[in-house]
Amino acid sequence: MGRNSTTITVFILLGFSDIPSLQHLFFSVFLVTYIVTLAGNLLIIVLTLADPALHTPMYFFLRNLSFLEMCYTSVNVPKMLGNLLSGDKAISFTGCAMQTYFSFFLGGSECFLLASMAYDRYVAICKPLHYPVVMNRKVSTGLAAGSWLSGLLMSFGHTSMVFILPFCRSHEINHFFCDIPPLLKLACGDTSRNEMAVFMVAMSFDTFPFMLILMSYVCIISTILRMPSREGRRKSFSTCSSHLVVVTLFYGSACIMYLKPNSSYSPDTDKFLSLSYTVITPMLNPITYSLRNKEVKGAFWRMVQRRSRKML
Repeated sequence: MGRNSTTITVFILLGFSDIPSLQHLFFSVFLVTYIVTLAGNLLIIVLTLADPALHTPMYFFLRNLSFLEMCYTSVNVPKMLGNLLSGDKAISFTGCAMQTYFSFFLGGSECFLLASMAYDRYVAICKPLHYPVVMNRKVSTGLAAGSWLSGLLMSFGHTSMVFILPFCRSHEINHFFCDIPPLLKLACGDTSRNEMAVFMVAMSFDTFPFMLILMSYVCIISTILRMPSREGRRKSFSTCSSHLVVVTLFYGSACIMYLKPNSSYSPDTDKFLSLSYTVITPMLNPITYSLRNKEVKGAFWRMVQRRSRKML
């Protein structure tokens, strides 16, 4: 990276500078969203740790997801808020590379973590008698650790393939964070091989966990439909509906963003799609799991009651 930094040492994140009249509105909205995201995900972590009833593999994975979302949104949102408030949109070459690395590290980890959660639901619904044995502490910990490690490896490949390029066309990134598509637009020479490499890595690391999720839910839905009791079908579906909503939100926007042809690149569209999975989805995850999950709501009210008794 040092060799390239002699060409460009600082990038400018243009963000939403094309609509200056809305800068303060954007700042207020994104600040509130960021606070709600941190508070909501932190609450999920506290509840799943404090309540013994939630010491199960499902909530162990949910705790990992909440921690990941707090980190994920903190990689990009604070810098975006600073840019909106101060007008200083500069980011160093190294800072840009680190932002890209951690964005893809956490994003890739989430792909595999969502797949692990889908597998957990598959075993719970399709093989309930084997669930305590199959999804023991060792397996759950291994799946979570594997998810984080997979994101680590994917991010290293993505970031390396972009930042080995010389950047000399411009130092202005038409985005609110250092994302790969706008960075490739600034690189000199023929970047087709790098674009293909990035696409292939995204295909392998994103599509594989998605296919695992898809196969898990085919089996889950098939099992639920064969249940004789209507109440049993409703209860089984309610345990995985929150996860299904989260998967749809995350994968829907991410797949459109990174698996589309580079010829269809549109800065404004990409900013909107990026907001959906870097800002909106991390905020909605704890809300989705809280509103649709009786166990989480029960744990919350039990915690409130314990606090109330201590105050009396």
